[in-house]
Amino acid sequence: MESLINCTEEQQPSSVLTNSWYNQEACRSQKAKCAGGFVLVHAGAGYHSESKAKEYKHVCKRACQRAVDQLRAGALAVEAATAALVELEDSPFTNAGMGSNLNLSGEIECDASIMDGKSLHFGAVGAISGIKNPVLVASCLLTEAQKGKLSAGRIPPCFLVGRGAHDWAVGHGIPPCPSEKMATKFSLSAYKRNKRKMELAEKMDTGQNQAKKRRQSSENENGSGCLDTVGAVVVDSEGNVAAAVSSGGLAMKHPGRVGQKKTSQKASHYGCGCWAENACNMNSYSTAVSTSGCGEHLIRTMLARECSAAMQSEDAHQALLEAMQNKFISSPFLASEDRVLGGVIVLRCCRCVEAQPSPNIQAAMVEFLWSHTTESMCVGYMSAQDSKAKTHISRLPPGTVPGQSLAIEGGVCRLMGMVD
Repeated sequence: MESLINCTEEQQPSSVLTNSWYNQEACRSQKAKCAGGFVLVHAGAGYHSESKAKEYKHVCKRACQRAVDQLRAGALAVEAATAALVELEDSPFTNAGMGSNLNLSGEIECDASIMDGKSLHFGAVGAISGIKNPVLVASCLLTEAQKGKLSAGRIPPCFLVGRGAHDWAVGHGIPPCPSEKMATKFSLSAYKRNKRKMELAEKMDTGQNQAKKRRQSSENENGSGCLDTVGAVVVDSEGNVAAAVSSGGLAMKHPGRVGQKKTSQKASHYGCGCWAENACNMNSYSTAVSTSGCGEHLIRTMLARECSAAMQSEDAHQALLEAMQNKFISSPFLASEDRVLGGVIVLRCCRCVEAQPSPNIQAAMVEFLWSHTTESMCVGYMSAQDSKAKTHISRLPPGTVPGQSLAIEGGVCRLMGMVD
């Protein structure tokens, strides 16, 4: 039987993590279980007002608790990540699931994706409407893909959009929810306000005014005030990792839009919204990443996969710093952009057998980080041995320019258990 010993040691959020805890010689037990698990969530990269800081932190706490409840019950990382995202989607303060931005037709269309680090399977939905929790559909797609080929040797889908995604979800037992029931007072008010602005703008019929309108629209779409995606990264008691992301998309977007430009569309794109990969012969660490921000920037840089690859370096803090600077802010793919807006949460772990005080003590070392170029990013984190989650709103230093500078913080969690 496995028993738990002094399970968790954590650092408070810090902007300096220069020492790596990984010891390759000590990491010699890949079959022994580690205690509990760990979850890190985010409520979007953008701007979090002080007046709503309590609500943002509270929903992150609830998401962490829901994931940890799953982990304590023996759930795998994918199940825990899904549970965390359901809580985030159900909050009226996030632009995901309930309360998402309305499109031009006054309807809610969402994107979501999830990836399992053990099987490397991926599930995603785009522009799906009439489903309260799009992450459940993405997770179901992943689960169905893991079962193998369909009849007549057909390959099961991993990414569905629009009406097809909705019908597939209902056919697999996920209940429908009318779009109007997913709207909140806040999202409806924002829709009416945006619609009035558009109607006024359309009356400006001179070339000069039209050009001004287009510039203002572009500035608003690229502004860091827009909170889009929510996400989670998880490691379970078996050392498996998973990552998930969900979004309601750009306000006043065209119906059916799952394009390459702007905000949340990256939430459903492979390698852009999330990434998870267990340790293997080529990789010393298991890694999981979830992103947020301007979709065009995240898609063109494939930021989730880039950050995951960077985490194989010895110094995680330095590796993420360089990835955000060189692969994102200064990326040649975004050379024409004045401001590059986005954020990531990253988890990496290695399971080791402690040499002291007993070779039977097996530990999992989890390093967790977040970084953003937006004005702020709200995160929460919790291990299965913690009594409650910790939350933090990370902000750029005063005087820095969003999209041209970055913040990076994080900590270390040490999980221990006994091995027969």
